[in-house]
Amino acid sequence: MTIRRDEIAILADEYVLGLLEASQAAEIEAEMERDSELEAAIAASRERFLPLDTAIQPAELDETLWQKIENALPPQGTNPISGTSKVANDNRSSGGWRTAALSAIAATLVMAAGLVWSLNRIVEPVVIAVLLNETGQVQAVVEDFGNANASVRLLGDFNVPEDKTIQVWTLPSKDMGPVSLGLINGTQSAVLQAPALPAPRDNQLYELTLEQAGGSPTGRPTGPILAKGFAREPL
Repeated sequence: MTIRRDEIAILADEYVLGLLEASQAAEIEAEMERDSELEAAIAASRERFLPLDTAIQPAELDETLWQKIENALPPQGTNPISGTSKVANDNRSSGGWRTAALSAIAATLVMAAGLVWSLNRIVEPVVIAVLLNETGQVQAVVEDFGNANASVRLLGDFNVPEDKTIQVWTLPSKDMGPVSLGLINGTQSAVLQAPALPAPRDNQLYELTLEQAGGSPTGRPTGPILAKGFAREPL
């Protein structure tokens, strides 16, 4: 499968959103194993669209909603299309239709409200950094949103002893030096609350180091580098 480099981000989004045909998705999955850039783009898309799965909160419905829905439906025993009365035997089926309609309309309203709210919360990252280990294998993807938030998706198999932790760093400038974006709990992906920094830029360095529990005691990287990479602006 030949993939144009300038189409990787769009293709990754379509794959994550399930917009591809089954045969196309299978080709993408096979290509991911030998294309680290595609693998990283798909990981970034999954992280970006994660709010569609997790951000929707239970909605409080107005007490008058059910009454408004009922008023908009035909009376029981009436054909919803012609408005003519139905025989007694049809009343039972009309009641079933009525119940199903109420449930379907309410569910649609709740889902639509939640989806719009969730979509409005999706923020594009300012830069994305694909972090590689010393052998060139993708280990993590960092998305820096430039608003004191950064998400880190771990893709490699990290061995973190109980007395150690993974610390995330970036280099805003040579004058400022490396700055910690935060610690990762175990080997799970995380959203970090970073300190206030200058807006992230293209080609900015990001890296992961293995530090003692609680983080580096000096405020600078002291442990071995697990992965590093330079940021790129999303297409």
